[in-house]
Amino acid sequence: MSLEEKLSGWTSPSSDTEKDKQDRTERMIRDAINSHAPFDNCSLKVFAKGSYANNTNVRSDSDVDIAVECTDVLYWEESEKGNHLPGKPYEGIWTPSKLRSELIAAMMANFPGQVDSSGSTAIQINSSSARVDADVVPCFSYGYYLKYGTRDGTKIFKKDGSSIVNYPDQQMENGTAKNNVTNYAYKKGVRLLKRIENAMAADGTFRELPSFFIECLAYNCPNHVYLHSTWTDYLRAILFYIWDNLQGDEPSEGRWLEANECFFLFHSEQKWTRADGREFAIAAWNYFGFK
Repeated sequence: MSLEEKLSGWTSPSSDTEKDKQDRTERMIRDAINSHAPFDNCSLKVFAKGSYANNTNVRSDSDVDIAVECTDVLYWEESEKGNHLPGKPYEGIWTPSKLRSELIAAMMANFPGQVDSSGSTAIQINSSSARVDADVVPCFSYGYYLKYGTRDGTKIFKKDGSSIVNYPDQQMENGTAKNNVTNYAYKKGVRLLKRIENAMAADGTFRELPSFFIECLAYNCPNHVYLHSTWTDYLRAILFYIWDNLQGDEPSEGRWLEANECFFLFHSEQKWTRADGREFAIAAWNYFGFK
């Protein structure tokens, strides 16, 4: 098999069999939530997010992320004081600990012996022959009030009381838009980079990196990088762009963003650094013996 044939194959999504397992996993989790009586009087929005929802997942990263958003509660912040008139404080039963405990109970009732709730954030449902691994993430509606308009997202509470804000809708919208303007090369390129990262991690060539970080590296490459007639030329172009543009320290202007375009990709609280991006790019370049 030539390099071009190999790279072309690595741009493909999960197999039909794997996709069926992912879809079945999502349906079973929805059924578990719908059949849990304590949720009868709770407004929940259940949706897939992450690589599975965005069609950028690959076989080695085939787990399903399912957000369970309690829309009865709205957490909010504002960019400037006084831009938003706050509503009444929430006085209902749906606290972060209550939502988590009921989701655990719902999952345990439907997936006996397969639920791991020891993690700090997600409730993990272990795979079976008919399902893939799944992370069920309890969260609440969140609004960030800007001077003009509102940015809607979700607020996730960890077991230690700390919280994370996510913007899954923006990630999906931005990824779809970039995929369209690149003649559907963007998401293929994301899957290609993820498979390269998986291959290098598997044989010890390079350390494992988060799937979302790899997706964001691809997202920050300008559209013209995707305009190549072969995947070999494309890969060379994207790896060089990542390596060349992540030299030095974080600049004050023109900073890279997460794929949701709501957060900077590099800052002190991230799990990754500019060096991780540079080193991944050069490791992948050398992995294929590019000159």
